[in-house]
Amino acid sequence: MDERSKTLLKTLIERYIAEGQPVGSRTLSKYSGLDLSPATIRNVMSDLEEMGFIASPHTSAGRIPTPRGYRLFVDSMLTARPLEGGTVEMTAELAALTGQIQGQLAGQQLGPQRMITAAAHTLSNLSRFAGVIMTPRRGQSFRQVEFMRLSEKRILLIIVSPEGDVQNRIIQTELPYTPAQLIEAANFFNSHYAGMSFDAVRSHLRVELQDLRRDMSALMQAAVEAGSSAMAEDDDQVFISGERKLLEVEDLSSSMDKLRRLFDVFEHKTNLLQLLDVSSHAQGVQIFIGGESQLVPLEDMAVITAPYGVDGQIVGTLGVIGPTRMAYERVIPIVDITARLLSSALSQN
Repeated sequence: MDERSKTLLKTLIERYIAEGQPVGSRTLSKYSGLDLSPATIRNVMSDLEEMGFIASPHTSAGRIPTPRGYRLFVDSMLTARPLEGGTVEMTAELAALTGQIQGQLAGQQLGPQRMITAAAHTLSNLSRFAGVIMTPRRGQSFRQVEFMRLSEKRILLIIVSPEGDVQNRIIQTELPYTPAQLIEAANFFNSHYAGMSFDAVRSHLRVELQDLRRDMSALMQAAVEAGSSAMAEDDDQVFISGERKLLEVEDLSSSMDKLRRLFDVFEHKTNLLQLLDVSSHAQGVQIFIGGESQLVPLEDMAVITAPYGVDGQIVGTLGVIGPTRMAYERVIPIVDITARLLSSALSQN
């Protein structure tokens, strides 16, 4: 494709994103900055359509981008690119965006899960589409446990994961336990088993039960069962914020069939999990465009993702779900900066 064709395609996509209407030769002549006759522009448009980059909707004289056209646009024509760590001088707009995201994440000092939830809300609020985040894959190990007496035979088991997340479970016991006994049990548990999975603790207890007093062994067994159940429930999760914003996007809600397929994506989440998992193995921002990516179930949908990590290790993926007709140069930095700031916040936490 020659430079003239690239300029006209870029102009067409930018005008279509801005206005949502098929773009004709008169508009291209006005905004492209090229001194071309209407006949020449129509010939170039015909060539671009033949190559599969644009299409004619119905009987309109104008053209709209195809998924292939969007792909070429986001790969090689965008003026705003994802930030490269420390190598790109941030504009005032990006600096303001960074400050805005930092402000929304800074108020979340109650643990990693709250930060992750805040990041999804931030992505949705700033992009005006849906924010999505895959929570970290958690191991089955624990950092420490505590026992808190609720009543004579009801105990609160508090489990702290290696990532700092907290899970609570109530244990019903046959024997009454004093606060001193619960402290003794927690100290034993933490000194002997911290860093293990509850399944591993269960195996150790089979051997060591004979060395424990009856009251302690019963409490240990109950804690293992409750802890194992808690960890099993806390597996991979996809958190979505702002799904209803997509109802206001005509491209995605123009028919009942599209609406059904859209909400199938949010209800079942299988495709999203697969897409986010693929993204977690890539570097930096990834853009998935419906119609050319089998991972995106709707042709008019695009997903922009970036991995986030803790202490340099990738632990999850976040992103924005929106229409293919979105302002990519604006949404890409939102996703990129949010991933970087969330990684920093989680590492510091």
